[in-house]
Amino acid sequence: MAAAWNRRAALKGLLAGAATVGTAGLAGACRADDKPAAAANLKNNLRHSVCRWCFQDMPLEQLCAAAKQIGISGIDLVGPKDWPTLKKYGLDSPMCNGAEINLTDGFNDSRFHAQLQKQYREMIPLVAKAGYTNLICFSGSRRGMSDEAGWANCVRGLQPLLALAERHKVVLVMELLNSKIDHHDYQCDQTRWGVELAKRLDSEHFKLLYDIYHMQINEGDVIRTLTEYHPYIAHYHTAGVPGRHEIEDAQELNYPAIMRAIKATGFQGYVAQEFMPQQPDKLASLRRAVQLCDV
Repeated sequence: MAAAWNRRAALKGLLAGAATVGTAGLAGACRADDKPAAAANLKNNLRHSVCRWCFQDMPLEQLCAAAKQIGISGIDLVGPKDWPTLKKYGLDSPMCNGAEINLTDGFNDSRFHAQLQKQYREMIPLVAKAGYTNLICFSGSRRGMSDEAGWANCVRGLQPLLALAERHKVVLVMELLNSKIDHHDYQCDQTRWGVELAKRLDSEHFKLLYDIYHMQINEGDVIRTLTEYHPYIAHYHTAGVPGRHEIEDAQELNYPAIMRAIKATGFQGYVAQEFMPQQPDKLASLRRAVQLCDV
């Protein structure tokens, strides 16, 4: 489906020179040293980010300028070629990418271990040198594999990387994705699956990316689940269910309640907006989403 295709394409690399989206309020785009115009109005108990791929029809510089104005302090899912632009605007890269093969060929299949280990060994020092912490990874598709085989293969694939990650103070973060709608056959499609893998690896340098949209589709019970398993979660993504659009009242999740639950766990990381805007003014949708999550 379109949502899944867009995400896969974005993970292969975004074109920075895409056409500008017509939105209000950016004529005087802020410089890197400007105080974010809206930041003073945010509580900032949770740190706010936005996923680059959801605004891929907008030049990255424009998105960075808008993020500063809204009070967002990070841009998710960008790699080394875009980090200088983020730094120009004083923005973090809370969830780096660029070492993965794709969403389907992951650590649960030993056929991909050599390539993945090479790519992650190259990327981990780059993440650290840039001053960032989190680097995304994926289980890959199940392909008829049992849970036990998937866990065992992931341990064999990831374990050799953890000493390097620890040395560089980098965390490998496996994303939880739904296998029902967007990513059919993806193996790490339940929180319990990811938590079991984390327990087997037994390292502070492996955590989970809890995608609220994906986990609502595959398992529901969002607040109880993230409350129980919060020690294993390094990062959160949002989107409205169904459809992966705005997180306002046209969809089924109560995002203010979810954010209050995340805050109550003592979470110190980022919550990143990962919805595909339907409204003509996409940046207005992003601003409203951040305000809704600012509890």
